[in-house]
Amino acid sequence: MTDNDDLFGGGTAKRATPASARNAAVKVSRPAPQAGTPDEAGYDASAIEVLEGLEPVRRRPGMYIGGTDEKALHHLFAEVIDNSMDEAVAGHATFIEVELEEGGWLSVTDNGRGIPVDPHPKFPKKSALEVIMTTLHAGGKFDSKVYETSGGLHGVGVSVVNALSEILEVEVARGQTLYRQIFTRGTPKGKLETVGRVLNRRGTKVRFKPDHQIFGADAHFQPRRLFKMARSKAYLFGGVEIRWKCAPSLIEGATNVPAEATFKFPNGLKDYLLHDIEGKELVTDQIFAGKITKPGSHGSLEWAVAWMANEDGFSTSYCNTVPTPEGGTHENGLRIALLRALRDHAERVNQAKRMAAVTTDDVMATCASMLSVFIREPEFQGQTKDKLATVEAGRIVENAIRDTFDHWLAASPQQANKLLDWVIDRAEERLRRRQEKEVARKTATRKLRLPGKLADCSNAGAKGSELFIVEGDSAGGSAKQARDRASQAVLPLRGKILNVASAGKEKLHQNQQLSDLVQALGCGTGSQYRDADLRYEKVVIMTDADVDGAHIASLLITFFYRQMPRLIDEGHLYLAVPPLYRLTLGSKSAYARDDADRERLMKTVFKGSGKVEIGRFKGLGEMLPAQLKETTMDPKKRLLLKVVVNADDKPEASDAVERLMGNKPEARFAFIQERAAFADEADLDI
Repeated sequence: MTDNDDLFGGGTAKRATPASARNAAVKVSRPAPQAGTPDEAGYDASAIEVLEGLEPVRRRPGMYIGGTDEKALHHLFAEVIDNSMDEAVAGHATFIEVELEEGGWLSVTDNGRGIPVDPHPKFPKKSALEVIMTTLHAGGKFDSKVYETSGGLHGVGVSVVNALSEILEVEVARGQTLYRQIFTRGTPKGKLETVGRVLNRRGTKVRFKPDHQIFGADAHFQPRRLFKMARSKAYLFGGVEIRWKCAPSLIEGATNVPAEATFKFPNGLKDYLLHDIEGKELVTDQIFAGKITKPGSHGSLEWAVAWMANEDGFSTSYCNTVPTPEGGTHENGLRIALLRALRDHAERVNQAKRMAAVTTDDVMATCASMLSVFIREPEFQGQTKDKLATVEAGRIVENAIRDTFDHWLAASPQQANKLLDWVIDRAEERLRRRQEKEVARKTATRKLRLPGKLADCSNAGAKGSELFIVEGDSAGGSAKQARDRASQAVLPLRGKILNVASAGKEKLHQNQQLSDLVQALGCGTGSQYRDADLRYEKVVIMTDADVDGAHIASLLITFFYRQMPRLIDEGHLYLAVPPLYRLTLGSKSAYARDDADRERLMKTVFKGSGKVEIGRFKGLGEMLPAQLKETTMDPKKRLLLKVVVNADDKPEASDAVERLMGNKPEARFAFIQERAAFADEADLDI
């Protein structure tokens, strides 16, 4: 996640049908059924279902939380903590406690005002707490007098959590009295009970256990994900303290997840951005950050922006502390504000002509931005609030940030000019690439400078073509004989490539093997990557089925992840799965990918058949071309593993690459120590 990284129905419209199509349809349709015919049997008023209470949520959870996968499961936590954050932003709570317990229990506690417990005016036999927990669209956030800004405006959040929980407990401390009510799958197990007097406690505690009937028997909260979600909330509102606690048994093997922690970040988004871009080279010495708070006005906002020299940009945004991973009007306002302020600066330094071709995409190409807005009654697209739709939010952000950014540029002219040149360079590079592409279209034949060792395929276009990256000339020779020359290209690489995660920019540019690879692909790297220019539909890493081969594959994946992340995002990168063993008995033979696969074949294919000859391949180069084709390259028989990084897992993936492949050996040593128990002593050379 996307650090943004932390969170996440519908109707149908009738389409007008042309007269010709309607007439054709009439000709082929059967006569309409007459009243009383069998077509009407079984379809009367009794067939119309009316779902009441929380039953619609359990029937169609996807309409409320986007599905029943891991992302949706963690959205339950988001809904609960958002309510506590609303109390904090409104000035009624100073801390929030999050605790993950054994058995799948998760609790969120705040010291806010506490959910009202008195009888509800419209439902005098029920407490307000019960109404809120069991009724959709019930809450205190529809009227801006109660909450000036809020992330839970739909009024369905906590009731949805209740509906999708096997059991949920609510404790409220108000007026020095503690109240409790328990629910099972959205249904109260009893009335609200008065527990007794409490002198030093106030606020709400929601403790719940997700329903495995909805999310599956194996579904469980991920400590690392919850930890990051909780921490991000502390970044978003500097006035709140968030306390994290997790059962030690649940974090065994989890990296960078403590059993207990306290978050409080006075500098808010600036601290957040500095954490996310730590170690990255920046275009300007300082980041552009600020906060505008206008009590009683329509909205307030906070932002932090930096331009990275060697990385693709990213945008992370929030509205009323709710993540908006798909952006929206507030992000558009930020983009426009940055562009217009830069244009104003260009006019001041007589660079307006060069700046004329610059677009918001050029400004944001390598820009890392974080934006948080607080507005009344925001409008989102869908209940999961992935995209902000409030038009006025764009105007608020644009006006506030444009003036502030203009002052920031004027105060540091040297840095401003450096940034201006950087943005203009991005625009000129974009225009140059577009011009080259237009020239290529007009040219009947296009001569490409390709690496000498590349055995290219004869396909003219990328569709249906594949590039196999293999280790060594020997394996490359076998692969070239085994390939389909029309659609499969082969590029041999010599030994282990450069580890780009720990190498400097200069070493990267000087490395011949990586230069050959980039040249063969033709799509550029970093912010200059263009998917339309990629020469192959599939890029397949094909290495030996041993430890060295796995290491080389890891180095190549690291290269693509760091230098061509969009190649992975667009679904072009794959791993071939060559066999490690060949099992033979008479005329019968089979191939095994690893030791476990070998044992499986021995128990199934060769069970009770006599002595099986087992041959171990030392590498791809040892395989005959026919064997390599049959097992690894033939699309009809091979197995390919697609390399995928889900948007929600991007922060974890980035941390893992930095920890395992970066220039901090102590991080790798710690990783090995943490997993020492999993090592098989039989495989150790001792």
